[in-house]
Amino acid sequence: MIIKCAIIDDEPLAVELLVSYVKKIPFMELHGKYSNAVDAMKGIAEGPVDVVFLDIQMPELNGLELSKMLPEATRVVFTTAFDQYAIDGYRINALDYLLKPISYPEFLEACNKALQWFTMVQQAEESKEPEATSIFVKSEYKLLQIDLDDIRYIEGLKDYVKIYTEQSQHPILSLMNMKAMEQMLPASRFIRVHRSYIVQKSKIKEIDRNRIVFGDVYIPIGDSYKQAFQDFLGR
Repeated sequence: MIIKCAIIDDEPLAVELLVSYVKKIPFMELHGKYSNAVDAMKGIAEGPVDVVFLDIQMPELNGLELSKMLPEATRVVFTTAFDQYAIDGYRINALDYLLKPISYPEFLEACNKALQWFTMVQQAEESKEPEATSIFVKSEYKLLQIDLDDIRYIEGLKDYVKIYTEQSQHPILSLMNMKAMEQMLPASRFIRVHRSYIVQKSKIKEIDRNRIVFGDVYIPIGDSYKQAFQDFLGR
């Protein structure tokens, strides 16, 4: 794993010291060095990095202020001569806090923490199961495979559900309740809008007076589902 980093410090000697440290560590790769926070923001916006080695005492915009503006995935290692900032550093979930003058072993330890962090993140991503693209439902004593892309909406009728698809004029009837149906469907793609209706988010093209319109079908949005639906629309 290669970790991309940037160094931000208004002291040229401090920058060059950290640059020399980065060159000694095989898994670290320098993608920028900056003498002020304003230039750093521009550079990081154009080419995001994994870790920023960030001085706190800088003109115009200090390190603590800048750290709150960085991309969410970018981690921070504070580098400063003022230890009273340590508590503030950990409050924003910094990876480490290095007190100047910074020795190579201290810098290496901070880099190892970064390596451990991003290794853990990568492993978590790799362990995620890919999202399903279809489901199997029982209908008329048979198991039918239905592509999720094909589903428009589902209607609940007591112990049955009707699955309305793009490909068929007639719904698929299955002996299943709405709760079980909802658990089968990925929440990233489907939303329950009524105790009797689940709709595919990407299929919603028209909303008329608090109802979702599918051709000549009007699906009501239940009172207890309105807030979640409004949140979805807001996103």
